[in-house]
Amino acid sequence: MTRISITTDVDAGTISRHIYGHFAEHLGRCIYDGIFVGEDSAIPNVRGIRTDIVEALKGIRIPNLRWPGGCFADDYHWMDGIGPRADRPQLVNHHWGRVVEDNSFGTHEFMDLCDQLETEPYICGNVGSGSPHEMQQWVQYLTAPEGPMADLRKANGRAEPWKVRMWGVGNESWACGGYMRPEYYADLYRQHVAYLRNLGENRLYKVACGPYGEDLHWTDVLMRETQPRKMMHALGMHFYCGSGRDKQLAVAGTEDDWYFLMNTANRMDSLLKQQIAVMDRWDPDDRVGMLVDEWGTWHEVETDTNPGFLYQQNTIRDAIAASLTLDIFNRHCRRVHGANIAQTVNVLQAMILTEGEKMLLTPTYHVFDMYATHQDATNLPCYVDAGTLGEGDTQTPSLSASASRSEDGSVHVTMTNLSATDAVTVPVALHGIEGTDCGARILTGDAMNSHNTFDAPETVSPVDFDGVELRGATATVAMPPRSIVAFTVR
Repeated sequence: MTRISITTDVDAGTISRHIYGHFAEHLGRCIYDGIFVGEDSAIPNVRGIRTDIVEALKGIRIPNLRWPGGCFADDYHWMDGIGPRADRPQLVNHHWGRVVEDNSFGTHEFMDLCDQLETEPYICGNVGSGSPHEMQQWVQYLTAPEGPMADLRKANGRAEPWKVRMWGVGNESWACGGYMRPEYYADLYRQHVAYLRNLGENRLYKVACGPYGEDLHWTDVLMRETQPRKMMHALGMHFYCGSGRDKQLAVAGTEDDWYFLMNTANRMDSLLKQQIAVMDRWDPDDRVGMLVDEWGTWHEVETDTNPGFLYQQNTIRDAIAASLTLDIFNRHCRRVHGANIAQTVNVLQAMILTEGEKMLLTPTYHVFDMYATHQDATNLPCYVDAGTLGEGDTQTPSLSASASRSEDGSVHVTMTNLSATDAVTVPVALHGIEGTDCGARILTGDAMNSHNTFDAPETVSPVDFDGVELRGATATVAMPPRSIVAFTVR
């Protein structure tokens, strides 16, 4: 029998809002022709930052934004992106499309974006082609109340220091960030953080480059080499899931491909269990957090687009993969203190797609909207008793769920029916609460590849849902295939 049991009066940790973080790299049309259109654009903007994008992202309460990369971070020299724009040097973005980067979006523009979004900046510094001195000066430029870098900041129009807590020390140092061995990177990390200091009222949260997926050796070495002096606050892991055994367009694929993607997305659970076991051995007190600061679906680029721009559509299949992954992060909130889906606008599993002045919200955006109630809420034990779908590399849970309790005592439940074809009715036992009021929304699509277009931007969007019947301490939920339901019991 398929059922869910939730214990509403037990505290299973706090689901950090930072699990719902985002990522904006100088890649394709994420920054330029996406977030940043320039002050002279006919598209409404504030100091060049597109207004409708800011308002949309504020709507899902994004808690942090990671920038400038990604692979771009280890080619990025921050001093190229300050001062008068006309004087900023240009470079070629060799990682992403070999286009010219004019550095018109730099440190001040990014911090302006974060201020407009009311979100926390998460800056990734350059280890691959940079130096400890360069990173040290960037921290000083941003956060020092006085000194040479503070004077330079003031000369560029910002008198007061910013608060920048989250600081990544390199990106994918095992690949595009330098093809390093973990032992070598551990030494570089220790060297860099020795010069990254708390200045004024700012307190740094130092994030080491973590592993890709199943690389336990990398994690073991980093934990071992940074523990004696407690030099690391978090470790950043990356993992992407593909669309099929052969990469295909987001809107393509068979039922078999649907379950292959869900199987790959669900691997996040076993990967985290393995990585957390290594971390527990070195850090039994949970001092060091795991940040999955790049994750999401990775499909073939859309036809007639620059293959280096990683522009892909976003369907109900991507939304289901996102909800499944967020459920996994919520379950592991003891150690998973943050995550960043890739990427915010026009790249990979984006929240938003744009075409000139047109903008649409993707199905994945709506998942983050429906899950926003979990941010900083108390995680509730959520036991899902359901079978599996598919077999082998297509085997996946048939049902996934998260539950949390907010400060006012409301219980929030999100549920996902992973079946591409079959509806299911699920009884949900709410032990410890007998609610009298229940509001629900649903996200689903008429087909496996249902998606939003600029001509039909509301094809996949949440609507009020009357398929949740609340009787005392039990909610019965009638879920269509490929659907996500969110309801709150008060």
